[in-house]
Amino acid sequence: MEQQFEAVLTGTDTPVSGIVTETNGTYQFNALDETIILTIAKDENGNWERISGSEPYLSGWVDELAEQIETGINYSE
Repeated sequence: MEQQFEAVLTGTDTPVSGIVTETNGTYQFNALDETIILTIAKDENGNWERISGSEPYLSGWVDELAEQIETGINYSE
């Protein structure tokens, strides 16, 4: 089942708001202003990694989005 929640990533100039959609353990962030797309998932060791997305991107976004995902998962349980 697909789930969605709001998230914010730190942009180079201003915060970027978007919607995260989860499908089968893969999470895709889509910025409301369409400037950023970022897809992440856990690897075989349980570490978050970037699967795909727009360029350029900031490497810190993976950790930032993962933290919001973890917080969202824990909050909804």
